[in-house]
Amino acid sequence: MHTGNLKVQFDGDRLVSNWNALRNIPLAGTTCGAAVKANAYGVGATEVVSRLIKAGCRDFFVATWQEAEEIAALTTDCSVTVLNGVLGHEMELAVSSNAKPMLNSLKQVQRWQPSGKPCDVMINTGMNRLGINCGEVAEIDWSGLEIDVLASHLASADENVSQNAEQLAAFTAIGNSVPHNRKSLANSAGIALGGGYHFDLTRPGLSLYGGIPRAELSDCINPVGSLETRLLQVRQIMAGDHVGYNATFTANGPMTIGIAALGYADGYGRGFSGSGLLSWEDQSLPVLGRVSMDLVALDLAKAPHLKEGDWIGCPLDLPILSEQSDLSQYEVLTSLGARYERCWNN
Repeated sequence: MHTGNLKVQFDGDRLVSNWNALRNIPLAGTTCGAAVKANAYGVGATEVVSRLIKAGCRDFFVATWQEAEEIAALTTDCSVTVLNGVLGHEMELAVSSNAKPMLNSLKQVQRWQPSGKPCDVMINTGMNRLGINCGEVAEIDWSGLEIDVLASHLASADENVSQNAEQLAAFTAIGNSVPHNRKSLANSAGIALGGGYHFDLTRPGLSLYGGIPRAELSDCINPVGSLETRLLQVRQIMAGDHVGYNATFTANGPMTIGIAALGYADGYGRGFSGSGLLSWEDQSLPVLGRVSMDLVALDLAKAPHLKEGDWIGCPLDLPILSEQSDLSQYEVLTSLGARYERCWNN
């Protein structure tokens, strides 16, 4: 029995269904991997990886060597890539790991060459985050490297802008200048851009967990979880009473309000102040006033029977939560705090 006041319920079948939907968009011959960095975007890396392996996924992407270690026992027969590359102080751990680095600079190429172990290589085609510039490719001695994936990352795949085609052209122009086994360009949004972006391996992240970065994915991607929180107190207020910090809400008349155990320390940020909606069954419970660190006030007009200790919540419908809060879908998901009990169905 859960004794806390916050939980998030995840549905393993929906997670696998989202991965299968993303896997089936490209033509045969393209493999679908999974980005599980940042604890699988806050969902839970070991739970996600174990389910996706059973579904057939064999390529996983994390940000750090620590994240690779956390899933190492599950991925002995898989490809795991550390996207942030390998710095000098990480070499001892990296060489002993079954994961491989995404090499992002000439220094990292030179650092990794003596290892004799596999690696991936990131090409900067215009995002100017991590990666080797296209103009530097021909100047690098790639000998001695066993490069599995030659990759780049799309900066604006969630928009219909010329940068997408420009990055695709730059990546395609690299051709075989870098010896490699597979090419990878498309993230979740990139998958929806069409076959030209798919190459050998796709790297979905957000959409595995219910995010919809492009409208083309709205029919096949579903939320994988829902938040639940307990009411800590139910109270009556009168006309003229204020609610929350800085009195940003004032009652126009008598109201029944509920105080729930949810706040910005749990990822329910101040952006939800006055705009968020929790629910009981099909009844909406609007957020009143400002969200605080541990608490949020709700209008119980549509569910006046609720009492202290009752559970309320909302689906992790990322596009809706993003619109309510003015946070990105990524921020909504990865901000889920440590106070949630994470529960899995299926």
